[in-house]
Amino acid sequence: MVNAFLLVYAALFPIVNPVGSAPLFLRMTRGRTTAERSVLALNVARNSFFLLLGSLFIGSHALEFFGITLPVVRVAGGLVVAAFGWQMLHAPEDPGPDRAKVDTGPAIDAFYPLTMPLTVGPGSMSVAVTLGSQRPTPTVDFAQLAILGGAAVAGLAAIALTIFVCYRFADRIIMFLGTRGTNVVMRLSAFILLCIGIQIIWNGCSALLGKSI
Repeated sequence: MVNAFLLVYAALFPIVNPVGSAPLFLRMTRGRTTAERSVLALNVARNSFFLLLGSLFIGSHALEFFGITLPVVRVAGGLVVAAFGWQMLHAPEDPGPDRAKVDTGPAIDAFYPLTMPLTVGPGSMSVAVTLGSQRPTPTVDFAQLAILGGAAVAGLAAIALTIFVCYRFADRIIMFLGTRGTNVVMRLSAFILLCIGIQIIWNGCSALLGKSI
């Protein structure tokens, strides 16, 4: 259960990147009061939770509906995760062009652009779909499936809580970590994400090779 919780949290944290998005959130809500910013942060965290929850539990089933097997999903998703980790590991310290484009003025709606694409974008959703494909086989008893599912939901809830805290206290976090501290946190997270992606690829390849043998 602990492993499932940590896997979900560690895989999604670098992609969602609430620490790196906090300066953009603060800039986009610069015309709002502290109370309004707190409400926006709560709504963004809630929207992000449900988006990732749907991707985690429904995304892999949708792919199976189109005839794509889970081992293939794991290999493809693992490649995406590893590519994201590699890209973030060597990315410049300033925000990427996709996120910089979102900063077009004071935000009005909590869903767009604060939730999508600033917080949860295609990368985060693809990682959630890949994690959903890591579910145990149907031979596992229902109690274990319920425990692992609850741990995964708890990991998503922890991500949502992290988003809320980082956005609600964005000004204090930026002052505390500074530019260098924020960069160090994200580099370490990117390396962990790269390792997770390679592990997912290995799981998928092992399943495919086992079937071929």
